[in-house]
Amino acid sequence: MRAFITPDPKRVIASAQRTFDIETHALQALRGRLNDNLVKAVGLLLNCKGRVVVTGIGKSGHIARKIAATLASTGTPAFFMHAAEALHGDLGMITEDDLVIALSYSGKAQELITVLTVTRRLGIKLIAMTGNDQSELAQSADLHLDVHIDQEACPLNLAPTASTTACLVLGDALAVACLEARGFSAEDFARSHPGGALGKQLLTFVRDVMRQGDALPIVHTDTLVTDALAEMSAKGMGMTIVVDAQRRPVGIFTDGDLRRLIAKQGDIREATVSTGMTPSPRQISAQALAIEAARMMDDNRIHQVLITDPQGQLIGALHMHDLLAAKVI
Repeated sequence: MRAFITPDPKRVIASAQRTFDIETHALQALRGRLNDNLVKAVGLLLNCKGRVVVTGIGKSGHIARKIAATLASTGTPAFFMHAAEALHGDLGMITEDDLVIALSYSGKAQELITVLTVTRRLGIKLIAMTGNDQSELAQSADLHLDVHIDQEACPLNLAPTASTTACLVLGDALAVACLEARGFSAEDFARSHPGGALGKQLLTFVRDVMRQGDALPIVHTDTLVTDALAEMSAKGMGMTIVVDAQRRPVGIFTDGDLRRLIAKQGDIREATVSTGMTPSPRQISAQALAIEAARMMDDNRIHQVLITDPQGQLIGALHMHDLLAAKVI
């Protein structure tokens, strides 16, 4: 049975700090070496008529997959191609309109050298990201991005650590530069992330989550409070909407209004909702983003908001719980 190992807290913290220091130094050095090749690389990415194919193997392959995902989600069509699988059929995914980014810290990965021969034959531009500017991959590529580091964070100086961090950050720099050059907006980002939190906020409209029709608690100004309470209980919104004869909201009667009315009047059996309602309730358009309704509720410290059409007629209502259920907030 393997012995249980208890780490020394001081040594663990010291090790982590050393890793941070080494990788931070590597990034600072990389920052200082940024040159016109980065500008040219961004130009190639922006003017690529097809897709950006990011390839690598081993740890570089994992970084290549992340770079491809970041490019794709920020407006640059891209996908990852495993360098080994490329030699067994996946090269067929590459077209003459594509651009290839190949990652290999040594620049000697044979699989990538083979990919290079195919890109040459098809006339495809290839950007090499290596730590060895004298390597075959760096020398043969159309453009080389130098990610050389002085030292890995691994104490054996073997496991790719600082070198993979450098590649990853340079890939992020390419993606962000392209994003800014394209004027890629938060709305664009949301369209490629419809299932994420930002997507929910920027793609969900009030009309998508509002309650309407028979689900709305509605009474008139002359409705008795006791009858209004029955409507409130039946519809479960913690309030009822008070409308006029033209179905225009003139007020809202909430649980809070009920408590205040009882405190003020005592016996409410003969009272109508008009005596205790909150007039001029907050309203929003069905075409507004749901997150705007959430901000309105938060700013005014309310839990419900009404939805009206351009003529001021009631068409729906929204409760804070509806936004929570839709994961807008």
